[in-house]
Amino acid sequence: MLIGLVTAVAASVCYGTGSVLQAVGSRRSARSDAATTARTQYGGPSLSSTAKAAMTWEFIVGTVLDFVGFALGALAARLLPLFLSQTVISANLIITAVLSVRLLQVRLTRAEWTSIGVVCAALVLLATAAGEEGSGHGTPIATHWWLLAISLALMAGGTLAVRLVGPRAAILAGLLSGLGFGALGVGVRVLNGVAPFDPAAMLTDPALYAIVTAGVGGMYLHTVALQIGSVNGATAALVVGETVLPGAIGVLWLGDASRPGLAWMAMLGFVLAVAGAVAVAWFGGAEAQVEEQPQQEAELTPAR
Repeated sequence: MLIGLVTAVAASVCYGTGSVLQAVGSRRSARSDAATTARTQYGGPSLSSTAKAAMTWEFIVGTVLDFVGFALGALAARLLPLFLSQTVISANLIITAVLSVRLLQVRLTRAEWTSIGVVCAALVLLATAAGEEGSGHGTPIATHWWLLAISLALMAGGTLAVRLVGPRAAILAGLLSGLGFGALGVGVRVLNGVAPFDPAAMLTDPALYAIVTAGVGGMYLHTVALQIGSVNGATAALVVGETVLPGAIGVLWLGDASRPGLAWMAMLGFVLAVAGAVAVAWFGGAEAQVEEQPQQEAELTPAR
């Protein structure tokens, strides 16, 4: 349990730091690119603008941290109940919020700080109440195919939405990227050929390709969300997506459980964590609208 918790916390730090560095790179690229020429007709970022953002050194370092976080998060998903591992990893919201104050000059309101405090308290409750993780072994292969199909649908639908809806899809992109990362966590738990190691079983398991699809697609949608909206709002929406559904799947189908007599504490911690993340998403979305309005006015002002 302790090794799993340390691993999940390390993944959280990597993800949180990576998110802010990616946001710095994305926004610097957008400013130097005079972003209006690198958007779709609906206002969403084009693939070329996203690719240029990915070439900045901040974004590259952030991406490396994301890959490290992915590896650590995958290990945590094998060592802890999903409702605990995914929630602790989702605490990268706190790292993101604190670093965004320093690196993005974001001013957090009292409500945001209060919401972050609620998330911290919820994590303590969850860690206290968590019991043994389920094995995840023996799930029907049809379930693995369904996981792959859902991952493909989420990523394709999210990509289409951000291109058609534009900046208004920032929270949606964050939510769908979170659902993708949640599917990744489920895929890691049910993946065949891990213990004992069997490369043939692993390569023929649809869950492996669900992991790749959800991981790559989730990273892309999160990058887009950071380009077009509030870093805290997008990350908080991601938290909800990667926490709620995987946690429920872990309890209902994979055998995750709380300690005897502490189910109420696990439920309370889970609800508080989600509520705190939603609150940050709400206030972060308001922040994005305030920041976006001057930018839109500048774009509409004719050059002299």
